[in-house]
Amino acid sequence: MSSNTVVSATDRRSYWDMIYNKNELTSVGWYQALPELSLQLIHKSQLPATAKIIDVGGGDSLLADHLLDQGYTDITVLDVSSRAIEKAKIRLGGKSDLVKWICSDVTDFEPHVSYDLWHDRACFHFLIQQTDINAYRSSLNKALKKNGIFILGTFSKTGPQKCSGLPIHQYDEKGLRQIFENTFEPMGSTTTVHLTPSKARQNYVFCSFKNKIEQQTYKY
Repeated sequence: MSSNTVVSATDRRSYWDMIYNKNELTSVGWYQALPELSLQLIHKSQLPATAKIIDVGGGDSLLADHLLDQGYTDITVLDVSSRAIEKAKIRLGGKSDLVKWICSDVTDFEPHVSYDLWHDRACFHFLIQQTDINAYRSSLNKALKKNGIFILGTFSKTGPQKCSGLPIHQYDEKGLRQIFENTFEPMGSTTTVHLTPSKARQNYVFCSFKNKIEQQTYKY
């Protein structure tokens, strides 16, 4: 698969299974031993420990581990890769039973519960076709409660143009606000530099939003 390939939802499943099969967690570019900024933004939301939190594209990241350690009790991880989820369950051991796991492409996601907080670090920027972006927004709007918090981290305009062999879409605060402004109230943004295991520097922009509409009422 070439580095300029745009993959479908079906292809994304097999592609990311392949990525997780051939790479150790600590060698992938997005690895963070401590997802410090994500945790700071989640804490800033001042939600109770019982809040329903979903980590979209969380796969084998350590965010769920740290949320559990900090007392959060209702955590869901959604990822397109069954292999990523399998590896996360093995890593967490018995604690994996404390997490709800959903293997689904976010563009196909049909939530059955309402969430207080939706977190996404480095999933959305892989969606470069407008139909996928629209589907993401639809899933988000169905899943998040009114006044729920949406935290989104993507590669910035000075960040990488590709990741794991796939093209991505770079964003800045203005661009992200324009995509979500009809349904979400901006709460703030920040930029950060992520140092990969290979010591490469990746620039990210993180934006926080509050859902300002009732669920399932907005049509794109």
